[in-house]
Amino acid sequence: MTSIAALYRDRDALPLRTRLVFTFGAVTALHAAAVVLLLAGTLNGGGQVLTLGLVATAYLAGVKHSYDCDHLAAIDNSTRKFVAQKQDPVSVGFAFSLGHSSVVTLAGALVIAGASMVGGLMEDGTAGNLALGLVGSGMSGLFLLAMGLFNGSAFAQSARAYRRVRNGAAVDPRDLEPQGLVARLLARPLARVRRPRNIYVIGFLFGLGFDTATTIGLLMMTTAASLAGVPPFTLLALPLAFAAAMTLCDSLNGLAMMRMYRSALDDPQRKLGFNALVTGISAVSALFIAVITLGGFVHAAFALDDPVTAWLGSVELGDAGLLLVALLLAVWGGAALASRQPRNTSRQRN
Repeated sequence: MTSIAALYRDRDALPLRTRLVFTFGAVTALHAAAVVLLLAGTLNGGGQVLTLGLVATAYLAGVKHSYDCDHLAAIDNSTRKFVAQKQDPVSVGFAFSLGHSSVVTLAGALVIAGASMVGGLMEDGTAGNLALGLVGSGMSGLFLLAMGLFNGSAFAQSARAYRRVRNGAAVDPRDLEPQGLVARLLARPLARVRRPRNIYVIGFLFGLGFDTATTIGLLMMTTAASLAGVPPFTLLALPLAFAAAMTLCDSLNGLAMMRMYRSALDDPQRKLGFNALVTGISAVSALFIAVITLGGFVHAAFALDDPVTAWLGSVELGDAGLLLVALLLAVWGGAALASRQPRNTSRQRN
């Protein structure tokens, strides 16, 4: 028991590959659990076509939900913060997604158990729905605002360093770290977010709102399937399949962002401009989502009737998430091509 506790305390000192194995081993375990529950429900007499269709729909809902822009902004900006602190945050995406999907899994289990209060939480206008919506949107908006400002400070620092390097100055390792008044002001609010595992709580708070069509659709599907007599094992497979898909996609996204930001540390003089560009995109996206989220929060909290906050509260973030992924991949691909260009040129001269 002592050795297990010591391993838990020292897991951040484990090799990068070992932590990757643990992270994606946990993702695999979620997939295996969903498959086992699916098979158990089928063997107990559930209709195979209906069962497979429900689980596949839940899995695809998890994939779609992982690309909501608030997911991407939270994971990307948190990863940027940890990389700047000389960490290898392989599990940021997993921790955030696990926290977020824990809310959905718990709600799904309550639906299966026949808890009528979950239906009340999903109905617009009820006190429970309003309270959870305010907690979820308020916490997520404030977190994204803090991370956006923090990484905005890092972007300003990187941009200034990039200009100095282009003028022939040497690269200072501090050029990749947020500095200045904004970074100092945000040091205390972000002090508890010291390790990737701390993002679990952030993900859990993000999920409290029940404010996305994907989450509501999954719970409504679970309710309908329960009333239709689908076996309980199959019903439990629905939120687990949702969680498995979301943790897989969010883990891959967090790993990709870690590689993006670490590439600036491997060759800072060449890739300092790339680091500044990606950091700027992440910071702007976080601030943009924070404005939308907090605008919706203010609209709901104070029952405003103005068109601005009403529009902010109605914005759907799913499509914006896919655009953000495409933009980051395009920047990464462009930087990879640009990094090879000088070498090709030198070969032609020789």
